[in-house]
Amino acid sequence: MESGRTFKNYTPEEIDRFLDKIINQVEIMIEDNKSKVREIVLKDKKIEELEKRLSDLSRIQEKLNHYERMEGTLNRAIMMAQKTSDQIKSTAHKESEIILEDAKRNANRIVNESLLKAEKTEMEAEALKRNIVIFKKRLRNIIENQLAMVDEIEEVDFKY
Repeated sequence: MESGRTFKNYTPEEIDRFLDKIINQVEIMIEDNKSKVREIVLKDKKIEELEKRLSDLSRIQEKLNHYERMEGTLNRAIMMAQKTSDQIKSTAHKESEIILEDAKRNANRIVNESLLKAEKTEMEAEALKRNIVIFKKRLRNIIENQLAMVDEIEEVDFKY
């Protein structure tokens, strides 16, 4: 502008100063804006990192929940296996008691039968001994009678 000229009552120096002031403020605003953009970029990166971490944590939480469900299932399976094992032990114990009682009854029956057979055999042996004694007496009597007959025959005189 030409010197001495004014623009709506402003001198060119005042306008230059005002423009310099505005330029300085705009430059400060631009630098401040650039700084804020850098901050925003850093914060965006941090947000992305946090979102990734959150996603990772979410997946880890899902896995943890899955493993906790599996643990619960395994614990229930272990409890059922323990229950079943206890029932099998109890049943086996009862069955062994029944088998033992049966074996004792069978053993007693066998012993009783053996005792009865032994008694019967002993009675038969006694009867045989008596029969042998009786047989010997009868045989002795028969032999003695036969000897007596032989003696009588010898006494008979055959005179002709």
